[in-house]
Amino acid sequence: MRNGTLFTMAAMAFLLAGILSGCDQTRDNAEDTDRSLLRLATTTSTVDSGLLAILLPVFEDKYKVVVKVSALGTGKALRLAAEGGADVVLVHNREAEDKFVAEGNGVNRRDVMHNEFIILGPPGDPLRVKDEHDVLEALKTIAAGSGPFVSRADRSGTNLREDHLWKLVGVDPHGEWYIETGKGQLETLQIASFRQAYVLTDQATYLFNKEKLNLVVILEGDKRLFNPYGIIAVNPTKISGINFKAAMQLINFIVSAESRKIIATYGIKQFGKPLFTPATPGP
Repeated sequence: MRNGTLFTMAAMAFLLAGILSGCDQTRDNAEDTDRSLLRLATTTSTVDSGLLAILLPVFEDKYKVVVKVSALGTGKALRLAAEGGADVVLVHNREAEDKFVAEGNGVNRRDVMHNEFIILGPPGDPLRVKDEHDVLEALKTIAAGSGPFVSRADRSGTNLREDHLWKLVGVDPHGEWYIETGKGQLETLQIASFRQAYVLTDQATYLFNKEKLNLVVILEGDKRLFNPYGIIAVNPTKISGINFKAAMQLINFIVSAESRKIIATYGIKQFGKPLFTPATPGP
């Protein structure tokens, strides 16, 4: 009888624990449901540089929003947004951004920050590209020496800038020396490192990952390598299912004094200089 009583009490305790656990789980699920979901399509450099890992938790905690990030090249990010697969985009090709807005796909574009593109190459610099101080002359030297040169070839902001520079040089890059990856920035840098090739990249992604790469800066500082970033909300009047409220919350946060301070100081402690420079506040 005593054993039966103990068994009954244990069973009741187990049942009660299950009920309480179920209540806690239901409460957690309810809290998750209450948190708004924001879909952000962005260039790979904002992820590969580590910046979003610093910015987004602050935003999520402040606004109780969960951000789902799709890290793509600028072209793919804008296309995803135009098809309704994102609520907001953070990219870096002004011409493509202006077209996105002009076609009615985006609204409320704001400047966010900038850094610069750089050309990397093997430590030995076999083509002596480092002797050049002009990006166009550097590309001419690489093409004349048959590279090798690695390209993302993915219609990203970096790839679009690269294509623009090749056109200015008057070179149609192709052949065995011109290696097209179709990959994101970090993967492309890893391939360039393995192949000991020259490559165009954004400065932030390189600095954040340079310890894992056998590449050095070959050319930087040319005004043609200026690299601005913009953020745009997807137009809810044209594309259905957009979380416009959360998109505007992210835009306002990204351009706020709080966010600009984070951007302005990000990288200083580790690299001795910031990886990005925040845009000057608008009117």
